Amino acid sequence: MRIAAVQPATVVANVDANMEECERLANEAARQGAQWIALPEFFTTGMAFVPKIADCVLPPDGRATQFLLSLARRHGANVSGSFLCKDADGHVRNAFLIATPQGIAGRHDKDIPTMWENCFYVGGTDDGVLSVGDLDVGASLCFEFNRGQTVRRLRGKVDLVVGGSCKWGAPRGFPAALQREIERFTDWTPNFARLMGCPVIEASHCGRFRCPMPILGMPYLSEWQGLSTICDARGKVLARRSRVEGAGVIVAEIEPGSIGTSEPIPDRFWLVELDLLSEYLGWRTMNWHGKRWYLKHGPGAQRGAAAGQPPRGRP
Repeated sequence: MRIAAVQPATVVANVDANMEECERLANEAARQGAQWIALPEFFTTGMAFVPKIADCVLPPDGRATQFLLSLARRHGANVSGSFLCKDADGHVRNAFLIATPQGIAGRHDKDIPTMWENCFYVGGTDDGVLSVGDLDVGASLCFEFNRGQTVRRLRGKVDLVVGGSCKWGAPRGFPAALQREIERFTDWTPNFARLMGCPVIEASHCGRFRCPMPILGMPYLSEWQGLSTICDARGKVLARRSRVEGAGVIVAEIEPGSIGTSEPIPDRFWLVELDLLSEYLGWRTMNWHGKRWYLKHGPGAQRGAAAGQPPRGRP
């Protein structure tokens, strides 16, 4: 099977520009013969602490869904990606869809929002196993690739894992060692594929962005990490694109199916541990802030506090 991962240069909260960029790159992937075209997580908006993102949420059958279906039908391919989706219960979720020429094959909602993502959506509870024709496909989004619970819910149940990420780097002016640490633990696809024992496809974003840093108030100037990757069932990298290479498409041939790995799954939350600054300031503190911002200012505000707190992940 010929697989492509799309790496767009994304503009925060600009749905029109981002769809145009994804369409351009998806068309290029199709020209290279891709039978599956993976768009990244948040392909309509990117992700940063930019309040305008709350105005870019879309309904389950809205523009993003129709966009995926249009690409799938035009190219006779499976097309996947995630976007901020406002559901009938009034909550917003990070919804990953797989579109086929025949229709939407399935949906996975990311389990736990990361850092300022908590400002814009709540987590899901599905197992992420989706049927696409004669394939069982696992869905994984960004930090889900680095959690043992993801391997435990998918291993032995799927023929391949498809997903996407939106990985931001360290803010400009912070020690270079922090950027190296972020690059270390977000290069998770080969390790995840080896633990899964099946091929893994991860699409990601590139480009610069700017936003305030929550709580601290200082400017956060950085860039998305890129690192779109396709791996085989043993974790061998078949294709990869770094942020330095910019926007583009990677393509590789894979053989769907599990090789039945028995490699132990680490008995911890993170497969690759975060550095202390990312764990305590980036994960714990920003998660706490984001959940409260969601209920007060974000998409959850209209529901009011009486609607209840969004699902809680690791503190």
